[in-house]
Amino acid sequence: MVDFSQFDSLVALTMHFNNEEACRNAIAESRWGVGEEQDIVCPYCGGHHCTTRKDGRFRCNKCKRNFSCRVGTIFEDSNVSLVKWFIAMYLISSHKKGISSCQLSRDIKVTQKTAWFMLHKVRALYAQNTMEPFYGEVECDEVYIGGREKWKHKSMRTPNTQGRSTKTKTPVFGMMERSSIVNDKGDIEFMSYVRAIVVTNTKGETLKPIIEREIEQGSTVFTDELNAYTGLANMGYEHRICNHGALQFVCDGAVYTNNIEGFWSHFRRMISGCYHDVSDEHLQSYIDEVCFRWNTRKMAESERFSQMFHTSIGLVRPNREFVLCQKVA
Repeated sequence: MVDFSQFDSLVALTMHFNNEEACRNAIAESRWGVGEEQDIVCPYCGGHHCTTRKDGRFRCNKCKRNFSCRVGTIFEDSNVSLVKWFIAMYLISSHKKGISSCQLSRDIKVTQKTAWFMLHKVRALYAQNTMEPFYGEVECDEVYIGGREKWKHKSMRTPNTQGRSTKTKTPVFGMMERSSIVNDKGDIEFMSYVRAIVVTNTKGETLKPIIEREIEQGSTVFTDELNAYTGLANMGYEHRICNHGALQFVCDGAVYTNNIEGFWSHFRRMISGCYHDVSDEHLQSYIDEVCFRWNTRKMAESERFSQMFHTSIGLVRPNREFVLCQKVA
């Protein structure tokens, strides 16, 4: 079985996965085991103990279909070599601000169109897990993406787009749980986990059902003075407000939304510095990507790649607690 902890750099990764056979073996061993304990399962009918063909593919004795280790993974139906796929996954996961399709195409020698599709396939692995609600202290805030028209001629600009207008901007709602972890040295340090969702507007009728679904009742919710948050106390939450309109940014030492606003700043820099522009159609995918980077920022490169690899072959479901260390209740 491959020891993923050794891949602490791109050099270590490329030295091990330097041919197609090494990549195929890593996928097969991770999916079906090694040696006598290996049980190859057909991805089409679920039949066990499939036989290995001379060409390295497999044959199901039940449905009589041939298949490779790629079937059922993000590598299926792709003509790109597994070596390039593994390098791409490592680059995508390790770059703090992401990597553009143009840069990825130059790094692994594929077309920009191929690199773009590879990026979106990998982003599918970042899907946020909403099975477990946030609890404790949670910051909530909204941000508007797009809408900058200062470079347009005045006659071409959309009127009345200031403030919270959604004529040219897309609203995004975010929640951040304040927490603590025990690091490798045994010290307790602050850690936060974030979730963000594209919404149609920032009205109470839109945001409150999301809060009710994603945040456990009894938690303390920190927000700004937006009217949409009015009534959270009646929903079973302890609602604390920081009035930004009155130039209040920290109240009573703990009432603030600075953490999630820092996350929004990080997200904006990723968009403007790397991708430059994001369409509404794919905005949620980019949000999932930046949430993944934020929630795994204390994880080693080898651990992040291992998590992505096992998710790519369907063995692990994405989840917010990626950090491989003890979380303090």
